[in-house]
Amino acid sequence: MARPVTIFTGQWADLPFEEVCRKMHDFGYDGLEIACWGDHMDVQKAATDPKYVEDRKAILKKYNLKVWALGAHLAGQCVGDLWDPRLDGFAPASCKGNPAKIREWAIQEMKYTARAAKNMGCSVVTGFMGSPVWKYFYSFPQTSEEMVNEAYAEIVRLWTPILNEFDACGVKFALEVHPTEIAYDYYTAKRLLEEFKDRPTFGFNFDPSHLIWQGVTPHLFLRDFAKKIYHVHMKDAAVRLDGRSGILGSHLTFGDTRRGWNFRSLGHGDVQFDEIIRELNVANYSGPLSVEWEDSGMEREFGAREALAFVRRVDFAPSNLAFDEAMKK
Repeated sequence: MARPVTIFTGQWADLPFEEVCRKMHDFGYDGLEIACWGDHMDVQKAATDPKYVEDRKAILKKYNLKVWALGAHLAGQCVGDLWDPRLDGFAPASCKGNPAKIREWAIQEMKYTARAAKNMGCSVVTGFMGSPVWKYFYSFPQTSEEMVNEAYAEIVRLWTPILNEFDACGVKFALEVHPTEIAYDYYTAKRLLEEFKDRPTFGFNFDPSHLIWQGVTPHLFLRDFAKKIYHVHMKDAAVRLDGRSGILGSHLTFGDTRRGWNFRSLGHGDVQFDEIIRELNVANYSGPLSVEWEDSGMEREFGAREALAFVRRVDFAPSNLAFDEAMKK
């Protein structure tokens, strides 16, 4: 059976929730990964108000859409990050400019998100965790080993009460391994699992686009962490180092063709999705394949339709027999 194909609504949060539902139904998606910002999901209401949950479920049912996951990237980032003015864009007006209040709000928001997911019938929340040490990723001035150790310890301290709430709700948290996070590549992801002592509640949202431009082979990450892959983003990126461009992006905005890499609509980049599907089959992953559509060089409705067709085309079931069995006498 083909896996359900959903779309993450984070890149569509400028539109009302019902309008997004109508569009994605018309495009042919099976469901949504609902972003917890904009008009799409108020997690405090979803955690505490049954009528709000009934309303959201009624809209989804109206458009024949299902939901397997909520996406809580913005609040999650505010939990673990060191404050700078950019975080104010993720926080309520009452918290802006106050690091302690932003973190307090974010921790409570993530706890509400666990409850909201349970009430919506979701088994997974995807998102970010932030990082106290990302700002020091290049070691000059020198980033000491002690600073790195303290950063991991701080993430465990901050997130343990949140994950306790996830435990209580029977919901898993899937970190999207991503630059700016405490786990942003293979070895940082491996260490984070160890720091959390392989806690069952905690795993990963696999997104190959954030790995490939760093030089990490996505399907090998998937193979090695297969048991910890709780959700899958279908997203592409293209690396185009031309002798002038650098892998760090040169402070050029996404979509600028001078950049060393850019996110691309599915099938327009360098990710080998055939290898990814094969590894998902080995891992017996039957959850959704969630399109996270980001391509500054393409009109998004065209891209969303094309991305859906691409995922339907590349997804395939594993074999239920050995092909050479038919050659036996």
